[in-house]
Amino acid sequence: MEELVIRDADVVDGSGDPSYRADVVVDGGRIVSIVKEAADAGCQRPTARRELDAEGLVLAPGFIDMHAHSDLALLRDPDHSAKAAQGVTLEVLGQDGLSYAPVDDRTLGEVRRAIAGWNGSGDDIDFDWRTVGEYLDRLDRGIAVNAAYLIPQGTVRALAVGWEDREATPEELDRMRQLVAEGMEQGAVGMSSGLTYTPGMYAEDAELTELCRVVASYGGYYCPHHRSYGAGALEAYEEMVALTREAGCPLHLAHATMNFGVNRGRAPELLSLLDAALDAGADISLDTYPYTPGCTTLVALLPSWASEGGPQEILRRLADEATAERIRHHLEVTGSDGCHGVPVEWETIEISGAGDPALGAYVGRTVLESARERGESPWAVARELLLKDRLAPTILQHVGHEENVRAIMRHRVHTGGSDGILQGAKPHPRAYGTFPHYLGHYVRELGVLSLEECVAHLTSRPAARLRLPDRGLVREGYRADLVLFDPATVAAGSTFAEPRTLPTGIPHVLVDGRFVIEDGRRTDELAGRAVRGTRR
Repeated sequence: MEELVIRDADVVDGSGDPSYRADVVVDGGRIVSIVKEAADAGCQRPTARRELDAEGLVLAPGFIDMHAHSDLALLRDPDHSAKAAQGVTLEVLGQDGLSYAPVDDRTLGEVRRAIAGWNGSGDDIDFDWRTVGEYLDRLDRGIAVNAAYLIPQGTVRALAVGWEDREATPEELDRMRQLVAEGMEQGAVGMSSGLTYTPGMYAEDAELTELCRVVASYGGYYCPHHRSYGAGALEAYEEMVALTREAGCPLHLAHATMNFGVNRGRAPELLSLLDAALDAGADISLDTYPYTPGCTTLVALLPSWASEGGPQEILRRLADEATAERIRHHLEVTGSDGCHGVPVEWETIEISGAGDPALGAYVGRTVLESARERGESPWAVARELLLKDRLAPTILQHVGHEENVRAIMRHRVHTGGSDGILQGAKPHPRAYGTFPHYLGHYVRELGVLSLEECVAHLTSRPAARLRLPDRGLVREGYRADLVLFDPATVAAGSTFAEPRTLPTGIPHVLVDGRFVIEDGRRTDELAGRAVRGTRR
């Protein structure tokens, strides 16, 4: 007898087609049968060792977070309710060009310092891996939800070239090609870049194109955080479209926003650019989070020249008065490339976390508010934070526009990604609320998307981008990564004031047919594993 029958569910199967009522039988981690309209047809209803009454609930494929920063959180926190409670059953890690494989001892230390604001210092982690394959093997020991991995181009460049702003030598480029090929062979699904973060931003298009050719040869995709989301955003998007067309590589645009005042109301221009490329045969997708503010690290705002050489060189420059004044001028007057070519507006920069608890008074306040309270300049406050916290502070950047958010999420190649940074006392609520916020706010309350459309955006579309043949749909033979939610009550509990509050209306989540959320509570199941890329 099979393990589980989910009885009388309203199945929204991820295809975008209308929902239907059915009994769904799960056994051995897969969906073994779907009996539609079982109660009304008078047919023999399926039985199993356990029966779950799903009356009034929607059964959907588990949600796929196309942009996650849980690279260490999955290892540090077996509970991981931040994602599991949202119905997320698969996260894509290795984002924005910086993560923890492939590395050697030198670059591991450098990367840990560079992205401490994203993932913490890692002092509580046993870094017993160096390669992509070894990291995926570590995930296979048991994690809360499944995870796929993108090779981080910035980390690859740090390993082969260093943190200097210069062109790679032919030998260094060959080494980077080799590292990318090895990572793809070991199970990565593609490659990411952070082209406003060092050292990835120092790569010219020709270098990126060569690496994308390698990715494409293994059936992977390129996921860039491109060179500008502010002034020059459209040109930056166009650059990535042209680059991947030249390389013959599928393109997935990370957190595809149109932010800052210069881009208010300009989402249709971006979508027209993408439609023209799609109509010409390009393979493009994108992800967004359903909120207006962005989230990153405070150090990311600095001009690229100030970041050359890595974290220790940044701290040295900040400590030097004359150099710090040059940094301030680029931030406040010129508009640094780290701030997307737009002069920083300190009233939009809210400190969301600090590594040192002694700096907690800054958290939840904008830099401008703290400066006024202390009778100092905003730059003096920001500089002090960076030096005292050794580049660890994270920020919310309140620069988005609701009309752009809604327009982009409607697009035919849109998928959902939280970009959720789980560090800090007051993280962005998207880390705990992205997927229920789509369903509760943008589907039920606003009607921006239908329920069937939205579920497709969060399930089958990302599964197709990841080339996963047995995930993303409720189909016989598919993996039993499933979520049950109440469409009348599902909502994000997280807010900017209380960002770690869990969602409501999602009573059950299954990973590999095992309940990781049951009756609204996290079980002790560690059913997740590494999901390795499929080769051509």
